[in-house]
Amino acid sequence: MLAVLAFSASDLAQMRFCVSPMWEAGTSFKLLNSGSAHPVHRPWIEQVRPRVAAAGLDRGWLAELIPPTGYVPDFLNPAPVGPAPALAEELAGILAAPADRVRRELDRVEQDQGFLGPRLRALHADPQARMVRVAEEITTYWELALAPYWARIRAVLDADVFHRARQVAEHGVGRLFNDLHTSVSWDENALRLARRQGSLSRQNAGAGLLLIPSAFTGQRPLTRVTPPDPPQLAYPARGIGALWESRPVPRTDALAAVLGRSRTLLLTELATPASTTELARRTGLTAPAVSQHLTALRDAGLLSAHRAGRSVLYARTSAAEAVLAAPR
Repeated sequence: MLAVLAFSASDLAQMRFCVSPMWEAGTSFKLLNSGSAHPVHRPWIEQVRPRVAAAGLDRGWLAELIPPTGYVPDFLNPAPVGPAPALAEELAGILAAPADRVRRELDRVEQDQGFLGPRLRALHADPQARMVRVAEEITTYWELALAPYWARIRAVLDADVFHRARQVAEHGVGRLFNDLHTSVSWDENALRLARRQGSLSRQNAGAGLLLIPSAFTGQRPLTRVTPPDPPQLAYPARGIGALWESRPVPRTDALAAVLGRSRTLLLTELATPASTTELARRTGLTAPAVSQHLTALRDAGLLSAHRAGRSVLYARTSAAEAVLAAPR
């Protein structure tokens, strides 16, 4: 099936790129919920899936809202208000979804899946009261599954946006669309999407277009069409294949002279997020010493901390990645 979205000069003027936390949350949860392995995301899955299960998220609100296959309610992906909204901004958009729209989209879930689970039936009955629980669970999932890795994911998404913007500047919009994905093409002032289910036209879509690079969309782009919002096209970002690859250990002598050997060691060990206990076991440092060093590194903006049940996971920030890359 071929969907065609016509563009006027005004639509092109309103086209923009966005990095959306909710698109990453929804697509990554679908991948986890599918129970399948993935050639690229396997390292992330192996770390995250046990945490998600331990928190009960594999059988909660998100498990009913985001099935392994099929339709996902559009209210989970409100139109981003800026180029890179925070999760809290997008959650505010979800909480503001009109009750009649929530019910209409849940009816579509029931039609697609053949039933509604108990939580979705409760959400259908009282969207305003129950949506708060949905937002709380999204926040929990974000802290467990994405926040510790966000600096790495965001770097890939930002690099994609930079590349696409340069394409437009040097070659025009046609080159951008024709290079976006094999199922996407540009011809005669219209965007054509092959193998898209459902109609796509300016009669059932808002003005402009939001282009959203994603690490977890899978092999083909995904769309959201909910007037009067601009249509959204989430596409696989460039560089995903190297997202979880082990990076070379930098030469740390120069860093150790500035940060100290223990703190430099902890930074290098945090190639993947870890807790104080795990870092103590891996480095041979005492837990109190590790805790003290992690606090200092966090206060300096080199680490972020994320609650995971009874533990706290520490992750390197983009500033830490830059510091570690400098000696190379």
